[in-house]
Amino acid sequence: MAHTSGIGADVFDKGNWYHEVLEDGLAISYRVEEVLHKGQSKFQTVEVVKTKPFGRLLITDGLMQSSEDDEYVYHQSLVHPALAGHPEPKKVFIAGGGEGATLREVLKHPSVEECKMVDIDGEVVDMCAKHTPFYNAGAYESPRAKLVIGDAKAGLEAEPDGSIDVIICDLSDPLDGGPCYQLYTTSFYEMCKSKLAPGGILVTQSGCAAVRDCKAVFTPINKTLREVFPQVWGYTVCVPSFCSEWGFNIATKDADHVDLYTGITANGELDKRLAARGLGALSYYDGITHTRMFSLNRTVREACERETRVMTVENPLFMCSTDTHAGVFEPEK
Repeated sequence: MAHTSGIGADVFDKGNWYHEVLEDGLAISYRVEEVLHKGQSKFQTVEVVKTKPFGRLLITDGLMQSSEDDEYVYHQSLVHPALAGHPEPKKVFIAGGGEGATLREVLKHPSVEECKMVDIDGEVVDMCAKHTPFYNAGAYESPRAKLVIGDAKAGLEAEPDGSIDVIICDLSDPLDGGPCYQLYTTSFYEMCKSKLAPGGILVTQSGCAAVRDCKAVFTPINKTLREVFPQVWGYTVCVPSFCSEWGFNIATKDADHVDLYTGITANGELDKRLAARGLGALSYYDGITHTRMFSLNRTVREACERETRVMTVENPLFMCSTDTHAGVFEPEK
């Protein structure tokens, strides 16, 4: 891998490493300078470690969720296409989002009157607030924020139909043995659609979208959403700490909603909308970046077009088994 070129193999004999198996025969490793937290919540193992290249990493069940160095790339890419794609988002619902960074980005939009974040793992929320406070950056103290520790599906079901402008699914990948796979199914998306107000938008993180891996979950999620929503777009962003192109899928409740790929950027409309909201100086996201994110390469575009798998509760699709991954380990001396 490019980031290890020129480093001798003996470096692996010095100190602890964060090690994540991507597939049989392929893994990524980062040297760990300090373990800030290591524990077991009711739902998953949780670790926060400090690394030299990416600062603090949040790791759950041996899988890295985000890094201090580039979390803004992921979170701005998840939040702002959906929020900016809505002319005046007032009520937002976040499923998951335990770090608090998704909430942080949502509250940058001044029209938002209420953002409810429902995450099942309160220990992760508390641990992130303690060890990685830069994620939420004070968002929990906002009177517009409502934090609920509980099941996101049940929390969304309790909302009145047609009441939410934007639903953001910032969930763990659909893993065999993990808590989130049912929130990537047709029945869940049908429920989401019923909760959206006219003009409403749903966006979900969708796993790795690199040319070799996009068919693991990115294209099935895209196909599953297309079974439910009239308009769906996949988009991707490079997250350096993930060592991959990462995928998202966004859908609109209405068939006549403005095209979120080319229509929203025509005549500089997206940049004008961001500037009017005081968001013209976001560190990553703007109109040009939006166009790049939504311009899928041919391999991924055609994989989406050919995809036939639809994710249901009866026939779920798992990215991998959680027991195939390792977290922080110390090499044998």
